[in-house]
Amino acid sequence: MEPSAAAIAKTGERRLTKADRELGYRLGAVMLRCMSADGGTAIRVIDESGLTFIQMKVLMTLAGSLDDAPTLSPIAEKLGLSLPSASRAVDGLVKRKLVARTEDPTDRRQRRLSLTDSGRELSERIVAARLEGLGQFAASLTEDERERLDEALELLLEREEIADVYRQFRRQAHL
Repeated sequence: MEPSAAAIAKTGERRLTKADRELGYRLGAVMLRCMSADGGTAIRVIDESGLTFIQMKVLMTLAGSLDDAPTLSPIAEKLGLSLPSASRAVDGLVKRKLVARTEDPTDRRQRRLSLTDSGRELSERIVAARLEGLGQFAASLTEDERERLDEALELLLEREEIADVYRQFRRQAHL
């Protein structure tokens, strides 16, 4: 479904061109190949965890959070979730003992969220599985392909939002 002109104007986005879509398809093909280069280990780890997609997003957001123990609101906002939806996801993570809620010492109405040891272990397994698939894809490239990909990535890493994710990913991988 196409976004409305009002929605595009509100977000400051521009309409996608045919070339934008084609580039998106090409990028998607590379991403799918990267995620399946090792037989889909990352997807298997996520599936075996029994987490819903939203729970997995919350878990990984907490794992990469610069705030030691954020509250629910910034997590929901970052993921584009309603507070009730994010709260249900956190409830499920708490029941599985992957996330802990603690009272905010300065505002007793607020609850701080943090990963338990089990939650951190699961998030680290997911990151390791993702990196393994990407590493196997990188290993399959020719020297010329590697150099050209590295040049393209250097250019994209100049974008702050991509550089932020890269730094978060490296931190999660303990690199």
